[in-house]
Parts: sequence; C-alpha cells; structure tokens
Amino acid sequence: MKNKMLKKFAPVAAILVLFLSLLAFQHSTLLVEEKVEGAARPILIQGPMPIEAEKFAQRLEKVKVEKSGTFVFYKGKLNNYPVIVAKTGKGMENTAAATALAIEKYKPIAIINQGTSGGHDPSLHVFDIVLGKRTTNIGSLKTGNIAQDQGMDPTIWKPMDLMASEGSGSDPNAEKVRYYEGDKDLLAAANAVKDKYTKGKVVEGTIGSADVWNNEVDRIKWFHTNYGTSVEEMEGAAAAQIADAYDVAFLGIRVLSNNKTNGGTYNPNTASANQDYVYEVVKKYIATLQNK
Repeated sequence: MKNKMLKKFAPVAAILVLFLSLLAFQHSTLLVEEKVEGAARPILIQGPMPIEAEKFAQRLEKVKVEKSGTFVFYKGKLNNYPVIVAKTGKGMENTAAATALAIEKYKPIAIINQGTSGGHDPSLHVFDIVLGKRTTNIGSLKTGNIAQDQGMDPTIWKPMDLMASEGSGSDPNAEKVRYYEGDKDLLAAANAVKDKYTKGKVVEGTIGSADVWNNEVDRIKWFHTNYGTSVEEMEGAAAAQIADAYDVAFLGIRVLSNNKTNGGTYNPNTASANQDYVYEVVKKYIATLQNK
C-alpha cells in the first residue's frame, strides 16, 4: 500500500520540484539581468562641435560609431565601463533633440554637457573651468510693453520660465528664473579631480545658455548681475531640461574660451583642455559607481 501511495504522488512531487526549480531559475535570472542592465547604463558625454567632442571619443576603447539624423554617437568603453560621446551640433534645439534621442536609445545613467563658453564673470579667465552648480536658459525672455515708435529697452526684459505652467503666459510664476541644479555626485567627482587640471582654476558657478552670441559687454554684465551667470554657451540648459524631464543625473562643465569682460581673447585650444579634464571627471565618477 505504501509503495502504491508513493507511486501515486510521485508525478505530483516531480511537477512541484520542477515548478520550484523554474521559480528559482527565473528569480536568479532576473537578478542577473538587473545587474547587467544596471552595469550597462552608460555615461553620456556631450560636445557641440567636432573640436569639443572628438578628442574625448578618441580616448575610448572599442569604439562603434552610430548616427541618427545629424547626431553622431561614439560608443565605447573607459576603464571597462560604457561611455558614449555625442556630437550634438550647436544650439538649444539640436541639443534638446540629441539628448532626448540618447536617453530613449541608450538609457544613460548620467549626462555631462561640456565644451567652450564665453565668460560673464570678470574674475574668470581663459582656460578657467566652470562646473555647473546651476544651469539656466538666458534666452527665454518677455519684453516690456512699449508702444510703437517708443523704442526698445532690453534692460527691463523679464525671464520667462516655459516650464512654470501649461496654461496662460500671464502666470506670475512664469516670470522667474528656472535653474537646473547639477547632480551632487557628478559635482563631487568633478571637484575631487580639479587639482589635476593645471591650465586654469576650476570653480562652481552658473552656466547660462541661449541661441544668442552676446558681444555687448553691458548686456553680458546684465546677465551676470540678474542671473548670476559665470559663463554663456548655446547648449547646456536644453540638455539639463531634457535630463530633468527623464530624471537623469546631469552636470555642465564649461571652459572659458574667451571673456569680453576682462579682455580675454579667444583660444581654440581650450576645447581640448576641457576634454582632458572631463576625462578625469568621468574616470572618478566610474570609480564611484563601481564602489556603490
């Protein structure tokens, strides 16, 4: 009788054992997939022009080039960690599109937008580097109400925060400056290696972005006073806005290629110097990720 009972329940026991084994295998597979997926999330380095992106790309290992529209992505590895260099093209629209595309396609764990910039702070000089503790759009502005033939006065223009409301432009909150804060871990990595940069000083500051090239010194000083800008460029705020929308860590790193407020003349070699420094930042950040 005992043997008959054992034979009767043997198939059920076998199925139960098989079911439990499948559950255990599925659980272990999920854990492995999560680990692989987490490790595979790359760091995205953005540069607008070839001189601001290609030197960094040359330092990656096992590079594969992918293109989408006018955007070029150099996929490779640095210290055995995936890093992608994106040549975004100049301007806010190009940068926003390239950033959204990269986030959707590559799922980066962090984004560093880097390149050259013009100085707004007279205490900063050519080859100095600004870490974007804050990044803001200095091209989104609302003019004053001035009648025909009464001229124009840019000094009374107000900031226009396009993210403040989905409703009317009369929302009073829309007339505030929106700042995108630099990621604290990226900032920590950047500060940790700033002593390795010997061509200038490295400071935290505010990066201003717009599809405008400001050459009027009084206008530059106006932004420095009213927005607290350290430098200006044409991309960072667009990348920061998209990164914020997707909840991706972001930091802008900009080197001064010129500074009209103190007579600092343009030097194209600053683009290469900045990439050398960002290379050190990325290595430090990778070490931080690997130690978590």
